[in-house]
Amino acid sequence: MGKTKHNWTKEDILAVYNQPLMELLYQAATIHREHHDPNTVQVSTLLSIKTGGCPEDCGYCPQAARYHTPIEGNDLMSVQQVKAQALRAKSTGSSRVCMGAAWRNVKDGPEFDQVLEMVRTINKLDMEVCCTLGMLTENQAKRLAEAGLYAYNHNLDSSEAYYKEVISTRGFEDRLKTIDNVRKTNVTVCSGGIIGMGEKIEDRAGMLVALSTLNPQPESVPINALVAVEGTPLEDQEPVSIWEMVRMVATTRIVMPETQVRLSAGRTQMTREGQAMCFFAGANSIFAGDKLLTTPNPDVHEDMEMFEVLGLHPQKPFLKHVHPQTVDAENSQYQSLGENPKWTRPEHSIARNEAARKAKNR
Repeated sequence: MGKTKHNWTKEDILAVYNQPLMELLYQAATIHREHHDPNTVQVSTLLSIKTGGCPEDCGYCPQAARYHTPIEGNDLMSVQQVKAQALRAKSTGSSRVCMGAAWRNVKDGPEFDQVLEMVRTINKLDMEVCCTLGMLTENQAKRLAEAGLYAYNHNLDSSEAYYKEVISTRGFEDRLKTIDNVRKTNVTVCSGGIIGMGEKIEDRAGMLVALSTLNPQPESVPINALVAVEGTPLEDQEPVSIWEMVRMVATTRIVMPETQVRLSAGRTQMTREGQAMCFFAGANSIFAGDKLLTTPNPDVHEDMEMFEVLGLHPQKPFLKHVHPQTVDAENSQYQSLGENPKWTRPEHSIARNEAARKAKNR
């Protein structure tokens, strides 16, 4: 039942998603137990190392410079600041630190060198290190791998068909190219998406087709519920129901049995009972801390209380894949190439994104 396959079709996935809920839950929970400890959930901490000022027009993102949102920007954090945050996260049960920078793509230079040093520092703390920095080249991926990066996050966000309804400043193919560049290293791939952006169920299935037909499939798949932020083009979207989240988590577990399914943004809108259903359906990772980059998240102490009630245990680091070795900067085999790749800039506009941009300038 839980054998991994890479030829899922949209029709296959819709048939899974739309089956009676109890059948869906039973199938997902059975597959989950075949591949994972059902009582173990990874706790990760998401840290915004550079906030705001992003040139992209993602309709869901409060960090886009073109929208008027309540987000306060900050320059790139120092290595020591990041180390202090990582140690704090480790002390409260996190085994992974995910660092996010509001960049369109990685650019060679002092700031990327600083991020590489952050990766080295956290990896030496015996914690998994994940980065989400935008598009990156093969050489940049190799430099991150050499520093000790464990995972790279690059979400597909939605189906290829619906993607152009949310983002106009980059192409879906750039997401796939970046994942391909990461796959040329020993770094694991973290890629998922967001539901509740106005997409149809067919688009949710389309996103899972794109992820599941990758070979190998991503080691991590975050499932985010849109957190509608004032000032963004999607500020008026209604929250997704817990039943939609449960169905999406369960379907993801069935389609990608070996993947860690990450219950990500939107947990503040879920009850403990709702989250428990998601864990039963196959979610085995959460983000802890009071923020997910810029949006609210449950307090870590509340999460630990929930774990105690449900009999869950935090996952130890490097349980799924080996601890990568860190090569210090002076011994690096890969150097900056000063690359300036031409990532895609599609020639279309999105009405609601343009309306939000114009509203800022009034």
